[in-house]
Amino acid sequence: MDRKSWIMWLIVSAVVGLLLAVAIPFFTKSSSKPLDDSSSSKSESSMEQQQASAAPSSSPMEYEVFLSFRGPDVRNNFGDFLYTFLVRENIRTFRDDEELPKGEKIDPALIKAIEESKVYIPIFSPDYAGSKSCLQELAQMLKCCKQEKDHIILPIFFMTEPGDVRRQEGAYKEPFKQLIKKKKLDAGTIKEFEEALREVGKLKGWHVTKSDGQGAIAKEVVEKVRKHLDTSYTLVTDELVGIDSHVEEVTNLLNLGYEGVKIVGIYGMAGIGKTTIAKAVYNKVRGQLDYYCFVEDVREILLGHDGVINLQSKIISGILRTDHKVKDANARFSLFLMITDNPPKEEAVLSKKFVTVATGHPLTLKVFGSLLFHRDRIFWEAKLIELKDIPPTEVLERLKISYNDLEYNVRQIFLDISCSFIGEKKDFPEYMWSDCNFHPVPGIRTLVDRSLLKLNERNEFWMHDLIRDLGRTIIREEDNLHPWKRSRIWSNVDALDLLESEEGSDLVEVLRVNMAETDLELTDKNFKKLSGLRYLEVHNGRLTGDFRGILPHVRWLRLHECSSVPSDLNLKKLVILDMHGCPVEDGWGGWSGIKAARKLKAINLSFCGKLRTAPDLSQCRSLEFIHFWNCWEMSGELHIGNFKNLTVLSLTMTEITKLTGNIGRLKNLQAIDSGHLIELPSGISRLSSLKILKLTSLKPQSQEVVVVLPTSLKHLSLSSSQVPNLSELQDLEELSFERCDQLEIPGDIWKMSKLKTLELRDSSFSNSAFSNSGVISSTFPSSLNSLLIHGSGCQPLERLPNLADLSSLTSLTLSIIGVRRIAGLGELRMLEVFHLSSASNLINLNGLKHLDLLKDLRVSGCGILRKLPNLSNLTRLRKLEIIDCPLLSEIQGLGELVDLLILRIRRCYQLSGVMGLDKLESLQELVITYCPSIMKFAKLKQLLLEFPRLDIDHHLSPELVLDLSGLHDIEVLSITWCKQLTEVNGLERLESLRSLSLMSCKSLKKLSDPLCLKNLKELNVHGCTELESPRLEKLKEFRDLYPSAQWFFLRICRLFYCQVI
Repeated sequence: MDRKSWIMWLIVSAVVGLLLAVAIPFFTKSSSKPLDDSSSSKSESSMEQQQASAAPSSSPMEYEVFLSFRGPDVRNNFGDFLYTFLVRENIRTFRDDEELPKGEKIDPALIKAIEESKVYIPIFSPDYAGSKSCLQELAQMLKCCKQEKDHIILPIFFMTEPGDVRRQEGAYKEPFKQLIKKKKLDAGTIKEFEEALREVGKLKGWHVTKSDGQGAIAKEVVEKVRKHLDTSYTLVTDELVGIDSHVEEVTNLLNLGYEGVKIVGIYGMAGIGKTTIAKAVYNKVRGQLDYYCFVEDVREILLGHDGVINLQSKIISGILRTDHKVKDANARFSLFLMITDNPPKEEAVLSKKFVTVATGHPLTLKVFGSLLFHRDRIFWEAKLIELKDIPPTEVLERLKISYNDLEYNVRQIFLDISCSFIGEKKDFPEYMWSDCNFHPVPGIRTLVDRSLLKLNERNEFWMHDLIRDLGRTIIREEDNLHPWKRSRIWSNVDALDLLESEEGSDLVEVLRVNMAETDLELTDKNFKKLSGLRYLEVHNGRLTGDFRGILPHVRWLRLHECSSVPSDLNLKKLVILDMHGCPVEDGWGGWSGIKAARKLKAINLSFCGKLRTAPDLSQCRSLEFIHFWNCWEMSGELHIGNFKNLTVLSLTMTEITKLTGNIGRLKNLQAIDSGHLIELPSGISRLSSLKILKLTSLKPQSQEVVVVLPTSLKHLSLSSSQVPNLSELQDLEELSFERCDQLEIPGDIWKMSKLKTLELRDSSFSNSAFSNSGVISSTFPSSLNSLLIHGSGCQPLERLPNLADLSSLTSLTLSIIGVRRIAGLGELRMLEVFHLSSASNLINLNGLKHLDLLKDLRVSGCGILRKLPNLSNLTRLRKLEIIDCPLLSEIQGLGELVDLLILRIRRCYQLSGVMGLDKLESLQELVITYCPSIMKFAKLKQLLLEFPRLDIDHHLSPELVLDLSGLHDIEVLSITWCKQLTEVNGLERLESLRSLSLMSCKSLKKLSDPLCLKNLKELNVHGCTELESPRLEKLKEFRDLYPSAQWFFLRICRLFYCQVI
């Protein structure tokens, strides 16, 4: 970057007044050199793929990387390169190149260093196997990897062959043999060392030869390590609600795939979160960069003494990895405490003391930062003394300080959630807590502010596991010996013990039990002593007996799929009744008791399939929530005029056809969801709070009737082809038409500036559907994020509107028979999901190559489509499906889709080749079936080394399966309908194979003889009419199980229609 660019960069930063995230995108051009075992094709099992990427630990670690090598071999060359580069990257690296002392025991400090590290790098030099200390370290590494899923091993094969390491052959044979003799190793130790060499020798790593540039390879290793470790821990983004969409938007603006200088300014008022977003973006993208740094407070630095020089110094030192570090723990604590990471000086000293005493534990910092927020200095100092008195290991006791500061009612809400309501939507618990005078609205707000609780986007409760454990520990401490003396019982074991013993006390307030695995029938005797219950939840139970006078204080009764429900329940204080899946009928005696529940606010009778009419709830005038979903026998009318407080009415999958009563006065009604209402309820236009209206069985209205919908609507779903006037619905965000015949899109739909989602599902369209007023390009509003058009019926739709104006569209789903082209597709630059199906007349997909943000692409049922545009620009694509495109001849650019996870190609009969598969290093699922013309798979065998399963059917060339000797990691192999296949070679080399299926290979005559697959557990042979009887005596796994058998000693062995066998 030249001087002029640097100056402009600094000026822009100063004007905007933001933090500066500097990223110089010198992208890594080279890739890891593949291993090549000359004696056998490479076997890279990839423990690395089975383990999650190493995330940064929140707990302090002395070391992050453990480097193991034999000193004399590599100390002064590759080992020094690698160690120097790791340290330069601020990666804490333990280097051990010393031999064991005379005691011959591995130092406990060494074991601790291995256990604490996240990445292990053994350098297999020629004499590595001659060092007992190296092999002990290697065995310990393997043990830690099996115990800790986020630990990985990255082996370096330095002047050695991977195959020699795995099998202790070649250069490794003699040193290992001498070690056994010299150190007099016992059989157990020898077996441990052999297993470590074999398992680690199979992992993907680097093969360093004399002709290689050792420094370049060392840099590649460091890059791999850096992607697994986050060394500065600047910000934990998942602690911040609602940040992900902003981070994604800024990341897209950076457009990291292109070279050159990029400047992105974030403008907004102070404290709105600009710095937070920039930090999160920095953390997200720096793994893709070779050089990067993060500089805060740019404006303050520039205004200070020698500001430009100091800023330049910070940038250069950051890029060159000098000692400039972000004090992450203090910044995080200040962020939670002050909603700023730069607190005033008088608070900064105390903040540092809290960070020190809390030992940097993020959750403790977060909870204490929230507790101290807006409190005075005296309170701070008192809590600091309290925190100092608790040992650092007692994390729950430290968190309890915040709990102790809560008011009584807030504590009760906290304990209820931690024991029973994590994952529960807040509405029903709020009903119960309100009736108990716990004041849930301010109480929940307090818990959120104290970082003891979160609400997700669906208004469901969420707690950190440690916070949940704090609540449950508090309950256990109420009585450590007698669960029935505790206020809340959530453990099914404790609940069953309590009910079976008929123990209990009025101390129990909350009880949950699942009776699925017990024959116990619950009677009134089981609950007689539980008079203090306010919440009872029973799954799969059978309740019988006399319940009069039992459960006098229950507010929330949740009976799920209980085969019997007593009719004399005491429901006078009931607020929520939930009988999901219970077989209650119209004549059930309990309905009279429900009528008496004058406080009832919510009733859920979903999946009560025996109900034929809606129960009489006319006396329950406090009802706010009615849920009759999937009561498929329920029919007739429903009177709802009495429920002045009703907010949600759900009648989906019922046969209720009409709502009666003075509906217009239900001013709180927010949602109506009904599948079979045949007419709009009268007075619906006066429902000023209605947000959601779903009516999918409406009959056409007479021409004289003018349908007016409430202007408050945000989500509207209709099934009538007679579309009401939508011009006044300016707040509408989601609009769906389902099963409409000859649908015409309203001409004024383009005026809906807030509309985000439009679905035209299972409908047939008139020819003029998309050409109102002759302005095709303006049919849909430009605000749309998601568009779905799914046509049906015999009459095909011939044209779509031009989509070029839909610049905000992120999801597009089209299933339309008659359309020949999609105008404006290439202008949808924000599109992430594109599904196209049943476009039998489509001739091209021009513009597809410009959709460089696309992540999910499905092309299906395009009968005359012969060619796709080159896909090489779609570098963000994660999922690609091409199905039922019989004339498609080629797919170009596959090899550039480096992030592709799933590739499925089915029934593309003219497809001649699938090239570039070997470059898809991220691929996790590959399905290619019914493609008889495919003859070219570039380096397919190399690709399949990474797959645990291989399915080959009759539509693939038989040459692909003639030699499978290199597929060391294949666990499941299925070969079906390969009619020309005569022989399968290399089966004896498939060391990991567990299941082998050969189906209808009518020309197959011979397998490897003898078949010595030591791990094979299942053999299926069906319809191989020419196959000779294979010798199976060397199948060790089954010989050990059935030593006397010759043929049928397999754990699973199926042989059908094999005439020769």
